[in-house]
Amino acid sequence: MSSATSRPHLPSGRLPVLALTALGIVFGDIGTSPLYTFKAILGTAPQGPDRLAILGALSLVLWTLFIITTVKYVCFAMRVDNDGEGGILALMALLGIKKHQRPAIVAVGLFGAALIYGDGTITPAISVLSALEGLNMVTSTFDPYIVPAAVVILVTLFALQSNGTSAIGHLFGPVMLLWFVAIAALGIAGLVKHPSALAAINPVYGLNYLFSSGMTGFLVLGAVFLCVTGAEALYADMGHFGRRPINLAWFAIVFPSLILNYAGQAALVLEGAPTDGNIFFRLCPEGLLLPMVVLATVATIIASQSIITGAFSMTRQAIQLGWLPRLQIKQTSSEGYGQIYVPTVNWLLMLATVGLTVYFRKSDNLAAAYGIAVSLTMLMTSALLFIAMREIWHWNVVAAAAAAAVFLTIDGAFFLANLAKVAEGGYVPLILASGVYTIMWIWHRGAAAVSGRLREQIVAVPDFMKKIAAEAVPRVPGTAVFLTRLTEGTPPVMLWHVKHNRALHQRLVVVRVQVMQIPRVSESDRITVSEVVPNFWRVEASFGFMERPNIPEVLAASKSLGCEVDLDDVTYYVGHETVVRREDGLGLPAWQERFFVAMERNAVHVSDFFSLPNNQVVEIGRQVAI
Repeated sequence: MSSATSRPHLPSGRLPVLALTALGIVFGDIGTSPLYTFKAILGTAPQGPDRLAILGALSLVLWTLFIITTVKYVCFAMRVDNDGEGGILALMALLGIKKHQRPAIVAVGLFGAALIYGDGTITPAISVLSALEGLNMVTSTFDPYIVPAAVVILVTLFALQSNGTSAIGHLFGPVMLLWFVAIAALGIAGLVKHPSALAAINPVYGLNYLFSSGMTGFLVLGAVFLCVTGAEALYADMGHFGRRPINLAWFAIVFPSLILNYAGQAALVLEGAPTDGNIFFRLCPEGLLLPMVVLATVATIIASQSIITGAFSMTRQAIQLGWLPRLQIKQTSSEGYGQIYVPTVNWLLMLATVGLTVYFRKSDNLAAAYGIAVSLTMLMTSALLFIAMREIWHWNVVAAAAAAAVFLTIDGAFFLANLAKVAEGGYVPLILASGVYTIMWIWHRGAAAVSGRLREQIVAVPDFMKKIAAEAVPRVPGTAVFLTRLTEGTPPVMLWHVKHNRALHQRLVVVRVQVMQIPRVSESDRITVSEVVPNFWRVEASFGFMERPNIPEVLAASKSLGCEVDLDDVTYYVGHETVVRREDGLGLPAWQERFFVAMERNAVHVSDFFSLPNNQVVEIGRQVAI
């Protein structure tokens, strides 16, 4: 489906407001890339860059911004949304992925998502370091304090995450608007001195540089790619604002500002400015240098905040889709569902980001590690887009293959160029992504194994109730609610409850929660209720992967559908599985089983995940051999 069909028409008066807000959430990463990109490109030249090299580098940047961000993401990817949500996980879910049907596509989507965590650790480090390095343009006295200052800023940023951003979030958009206006003005000032830099709009300059410089021309693509490292955020954050506000912000403000600034930096070098130090800050008049460093630092903090928030949102999606263990998720604001805090992810990101900052120490060094994660994610997104063109847009195979081939060729070239930087630091995001992917894979395998074992001994409800009557099991007043994974039969936790307690409530409700492959489920499709036998109801509750399941709310809504539940007189029964090894040798490998057990032991309790009142919950332990 397209976002045009999944979202109501946006009032024209709200469009500029949402576009301004999007500046602070969506465009921080790509908007701060001029701080380090052009410097990294020119740094790949074996000798000082000549005129053709400068124009060639600028041409590659401009056309990369146009083809990757404008054409691929704004014009193509953002038209393929999952009920308004974007990003590689939402795209994977939109294609109706089921593990036993399309394992290769599942692997593509999950590893692409895992790579974003690798990007999320590097973006704050390189952004804050590159901004603070502008202090060296004022005086070299600050040089010993740049890394410590960056560490203090990053630790403070992560430490404040638990408070949410609702109090200051409304300032992000205006600050980023000021940033884009400032970098555009600096670019114009540079172009006034050397307007011939605009000749780089001709793609011939870029192609000549790419194909006439041998391996150097190819490897420079790894640095050129830095200009679009935030493009994936346009797609991933689409659900927060919709397609139109992001498009407006991109075409009216961000894209023109980036073009002007990169062109201004090229013009400055063409005029003879040295390429050592930070080219971006050389554009700034001396009297405004310190305020510009402050503004750049604030902009990079906002960019880092956006990356962290994106990691939180993606974690929740992965949990709901069953690819990560249940983690504590704190809602930090009632104003927006996206305002969440995930402590485990926050502190792991902080440790990784601070570690990278201390280890690499300079933005130039981090640039080598940057790009490979995002380029591989973009390559995987292009592969999924081809399937979307065929299955959602119903393009014929020739048209879909032609469009996808363009994206795959460009993304593939960028990825191969970035592969050359693996030994220089590119291994960092790959190792991080591989670790996250392994966690996802093992958790999903373990959870599937547990569900499979529980399904092996299904007892039909009528047979169970006959046994209860035949054995004269006492029926006590009240309502018992049993949570289950099973689509049919008697929940195992109910069987164990009767076995151990030798009693059963008069009214029984079995609740099964299903997370759908869409972000949100309409209230009319949320709940189905069926009375299996008298006073025994089965409630099926459906939630989207962007929603938080709430069992008491489900039961309250079930009353209107015939399920007689008094929420003040309910006892919730949940099972606590103790996973053990299978003795027949048919279970998971030992190392996977141990890893899964460790994750399950540290996962958030099911009663907290489903918002059950703690004083009404009874937990029944059980062993499950996988």
